[in-house]
Amino acid sequence: MNRVTSLFNIKHPIISGGMVWVSGGKLAGHVSKAGALGLIGAGSMKPELLKEHITKAQKITQNPIGINIPILYGEAQNQMDLALSLGVKIFFTSAGSPNKYTKYLKDQKAVVVHVTSSPELAKKCEDAGVDAVVCEGFEAGGHNGREELTSFCLIPAVKEAVKIPIIAAGGIYDAKTMMASMILGAEGIQMGTRFLMTHESSAHEKFKDYILSNTHSSSTKLLMKSTVPVRLFQNQFSKEVEKIESLYNGDELKSKLTEHLGKNRAKNGMLLGDIAEGELEVGQNILNIKEILSVQDLISKMMNEFQNLKNQIPNISL
Repeated sequence: MNRVTSLFNIKHPIISGGMVWVSGGKLAGHVSKAGALGLIGAGSMKPELLKEHITKAQKITQNPIGINIPILYGEAQNQMDLALSLGVKIFFTSAGSPNKYTKYLKDQKAVVVHVTSSPELAKKCEDAGVDAVVCEGFEAGGHNGREELTSFCLIPAVKEAVKIPIIAAGGIYDAKTMMASMILGAEGIQMGTRFLMTHESSAHEKFKDYILSNTHSSSTKLLMKSTVPVRLFQNQFSKEVEKIESLYNGDELKSKLTEHLGKNRAKNGMLLGDIAEGELEVGQNILNIKEILSVQDLISKMMNEFQNLKNQIPNISL
């Protein structure tokens, strides 16, 4: 047991990422059933749909589950109230100030974690009263920080900045990257892309198969840095984004990107399998993911290999 497993009342210090269109009740329920913490990605959900996913997860397991809520989403308050009414007590917040909802959630006896991309923001989160922070490195898929700090640089910097528990994210996919994160100061890890590539994720099978068949060293790229930075798998859609960014700037760039994105691109790509024109959000670690596993097999494999690594550390040659 450490502070992260104690905080969430879980067996393994592993949390699934709250990915839009990917992290539904099925994935969250099976992650929690396996002894880790499953998160439902509520960023695209109306309250009634969120209720369906919470109920689905709670039918799979009686273990704790959590909700990831982007603060800037217009339904954030309604989502929180609904989740609380259904007995959810773990909230991961992102994309906004930790001051906005932390006290409200803490007053409801909830556990609050905020996602950060810099040590400065991590300290603000601690000052706001959160229970832990996720420090997400530049390697991560989807929405990303502008600081471009990699996990190896970010984790120890956040460790020095705060006293609350740290959950590392970005580039983590197996026991070795988990061990490295914890040596640097994390007490738990969060994986998005690795859980996307499981049988239980909501990602379309065409999306998963496309990643396995087409990944190379430059498959992902951080785009839209001037608006909302996001790491995408390269396809026709991402190339169109790059072209827009090369032709426009300022307000005109924002307008063109908004127009280009306003066609359910993320849903079409990740949930419905439009590989060419959909928005495909994945992290750099996709380069090292070679198979699709069940959630139970993935977590069991990671924890077994993690224990073996702990035994090998004294034998490392210098």
